Amino acid sequence: MNKKIIDLRSDTGTKPNAEMRQAMYDAVVGDDVLGEDPTINELENLSAEMLGKEAALFVPSGTFGNQLALFTHCQRGNEVIIHDDSHIVQHEAGGAAIIAAVQLRTISTENGYFTWDNIDAKVRKTEDIHFPKTGLIVCQNSLGNGSVVPLNIMEEIKINAEKYNIPVHIDGARIFNAATYLQKDVKEIAKYGDSIMFCLSKGLGAPIGSVLVGNKAFIEKARANRKIMGGGMRQAGVLAAPGIIALTKMTKRLKDDHENAQILVKEFAKHPIFDIKPKDVHTNIFYLKFNGDKEIISQKIFLLLKENNILVYPPRKNEIRFVTHLNVSREEINRIVELIPELVKRI
Repeated sequence: MNKKIIDLRSDTGTKPNAEMRQAMYDAVVGDDVLGEDPTINELENLSAEMLGKEAALFVPSGTFGNQLALFTHCQRGNEVIIHDDSHIVQHEAGGAAIIAAVQLRTISTENGYFTWDNIDAKVRKTEDIHFPKTGLIVCQNSLGNGSVVPLNIMEEIKINAEKYNIPVHIDGARIFNAATYLQKDVKEIAKYGDSIMFCLSKGLGAPIGSVLVGNKAFIEKARANRKIMGGGMRQAGVLAAPGIIALTKMTKRLKDDHENAQILVKEFAKHPIFDIKPKDVHTNIFYLKFNGDKEIISQKIFLLLKENNILVYPPRKNEIRFVTHLNVSREEINRIVELIPELVKRI
């Protein structure tokens, strides 16, 4: 049995390559709180340019970047319109209530994203002492299940939000995956947000960090708020150096991860015991669903994969998530493909 572990739990587990490690070693640094770290400044300027915005701010994590956006856009007690399946709602530990002190007004839809028709009824269009003010609309692209939101949907939301002077924040943790799927420049997604957060450490290979972009006034305010949140870092250029490589080089290879996901999807789909979620896989993420006794089958598949040194997270709602990334080679994908018929026999 091949002893090498294939880790398909998440693209957050990617390791910095030798070029990134050398760049960290060689990074020229200064005090970023004083704006004097040249490598941080280079990363921020590059980020703003690539996303078509005026300015950018390096932050420790995607959660930090999203929460900083809410904290900067909103006043205490504002209402934020957001999809119920979004990362901010489901996976950020209730930070919106603690940090920005805002109320989340969630919307549920079957496909995981909303349209303006869904949002319109939730907007507080009149001033009333009983109502909170709608302070922000949050969109996510790509979604947590890997699906990509069509640009016409995002355009409609932005146009209508502007009519009510409501800013739009985009959780773009994997925005470069979305751009790769759409075969568009990432600016074509970013232009529909007043602010965008994207991750350097999800699929791009950097060991840490995310970036928040927007106009100069927003980023200036966010910089002060970052300090309040404890995110003011000093000689942080050692973290920015691999981020520069992530943006200039690693964004260009994401199609390989998408192709690897498609190879697995096609093989699993050959067997009637498996269903794929979402039905149309766009990027590097998909879920296995099961026909039959879902709880027993999902546990068996999880354990059989682990027995063969293939790591996935334990089943959640009797579904198993697969995430392809730069540290999973085509050879390793083919190894999984060869194993699938044997897994089916042993269920």
